[in-house]
Amino acid sequence: MIRKKYVVLTPEEWVRQHFVHYLINDLGYPRSLCRLEGALTYNKLQKRSDILIRNREGKPWMLVECKSPAIKLTQKAFNQIAVYNMTIGAAFLAVTNGMVHYCCPAPLAGEDAKFAGEFPSFDQVDS
Repeated sequence: MIRKKYVVLTPEEWVRQHFVHYLINDLGYPRSLCRLEGALTYNKLQKRSDILIRNREGKPWMLVECKSPAIKLTQKAFNQIAVYNMTIGAAFLAVTNGMVHYCCPAPLAGEDAKFAGEFPSFDQVDS
């Protein structure tokens, strides 16, 4: 249990819980470096990121946006995570609806995203 509290199991929360389980149990991401629904401020607006993974030095490494399985992943989801990453500055961005997952190095301004074939395991994290 990462949150140390109970939350309502919405479809998006189901995706969030299963995806963080995959990151921890299948890809070796340390539980202690995973944060769920962390607060952030963008343009004076309070927002929440779904999953933030930090590297061993505590710097943002991967930002994950989770959508309900009923939601088709579109450019809108990628735009949302890109906006959040302007504040966070993670090296990788990921979007999932629990059925389909995309991951890419965070593109620089004006660059197109170059999607990875698979998610990097934690032992590939650069400090």
